[in-house]
This record gives sequence, C-alpha cells and structure tokens, in this order.
Amino acid sequence: MATRSTGGDRLIDRRTVLQAGAMLAAAGPALLRGVHAEAQPRPPTIIDSQVHAYEANSPKRPWDKVPNWPPHVTGDEMVAAMDKVGVDGAIFVSPFSMYRYDASYAVEVQKAHPGRFALVKPVDPDDPAVADVIADWKKTPGTVGIRIFMTKETNRAPGDPGLERICRAAVKHNFPINLIFSGNLDAGTALIDRYPDTRFVIDHMALQQPSVPPAPPEPWADLPKVVDLANARTQ
Repeated sequence: MATRSTGGDRLIDRRTVLQAGAMLAAAGPALLRGVHAEAQPRPPTIIDSQVHAYEANSPKRPWDKVPNWPPHVTGDEMVAAMDKVGVDGAIFVSPFSMYRYDASYAVEVQKAHPGRFALVKPVDPDDPAVADVIADWKKTPGTVGIRIFMTKETNRAPGDPGLERICRAAVKHNFPINLIFSGNLDAGTALIDRYPDTRFVIDHMALQQPSVPPAPPEPWADLPKVVDLANARTQ
C-alpha cells in the first residue's frame, strides 16, 4: 500500500525491528565456547524471532491460564534447546497466557543469560499509567519492544484511548509494537493506519492459530491481505 510506505517500512519482520536482540545475542557463541570472538571466524548469527519461557505453575508465580503447553520451559531449558540446534539468541516474549502483564520472569531469565535474550513485554491498554510502565520498561536492561492484543475477543476499537497512550509512548521510547490482531484484520489495519509514526510488528502473521482443535478451515485465507499490509515482508 503506497500510503504506508511514505514514512519508511514501519511493518517489518521481527529480525529487522528487534535489531537489539541480534546485537545482544551476537556475542553468545564466543562466550559459550570460552574464546574471544576475534580468535575465530564467526558464523552467521541465528536469532529466533519469538520464544516463550516459563516456570512450572506454582504459588510463587501462578499462571493466569493453563494452556496445553509443556508443564515448564524454563530459561535454562530454553538456552539448552537453543544450544542444541545452534541458535545464538532469541527474542523472549513474556507469555501472556501465564503471566499476563507481569514480565518479571523474563527479566529474571535475561539477567541469568544476558547474551542470549532480548525482551518484549505485553502492556495493558486499560492501565491509565501504561505510558509510565513503558518508560520503566525502556530502562530495563535487554528490552527491545512491547506487545498488545487486538483480537476480536479484546473488543477494542482503533481509537481506544489506551491504545493511543501505548502507541504514542512506543514512539517516544523508540519501541516497536508486536501487534496481535489474528482474525481481526480490518481493525488491526485501521490501528496501523491511525498511527503512522509507530512501528508495528505483525505478530504470528496475523493468522489464527488456535492452541486446540479444530483448526480454521482456511488458515491461510488472510495471508495475501497481511502481505499487502506489510508492503514488504512479514513473519
């Protein structure tokens, strides 16, 4: 869409938007092997553009919901899995299903593995102080973005005041927004058009991906519209 390209590519893939994640992870292989980066040729850095890690459900950090996921995928377990397949770093998106807007576990994991993860946190449009939350998040080491939901279940209009606060704070603090609008393409597109200075990441390709059967009868039906919306590349 030509009208969206005048301000540059605002809708781009996570690997491009979250360049800080690649920078943080680039030193990972050398650190793990106990040698200096300059002592050997460095292979291409591989960044996973979205992972979720979480502890087992417990009173210490209770889950909000119990999805049909493994009982735990801790930060240490995630790093071990990454090492096994040669992934240098990852964008750690704090899992909303379990922790809602509390990203404390993600911060804890990043502190334990500072060369391996960059962080994205869901933020709450219903929080009147959400702009302050985003400002504080910017000060947290390793943070590279925020996340919002605009599926039909959220019942939010593009002009929602909370979304406006978030979009403006994202620009102020140079954060891209991971936007989930699966099954709600028209509303998500309207939000993107409403804030031309805000950078958006099309989360999950805006496709419906239910965690339990049945699968949508035409799961890829919206993909041509998503590609047109991105006007470049999506992921």
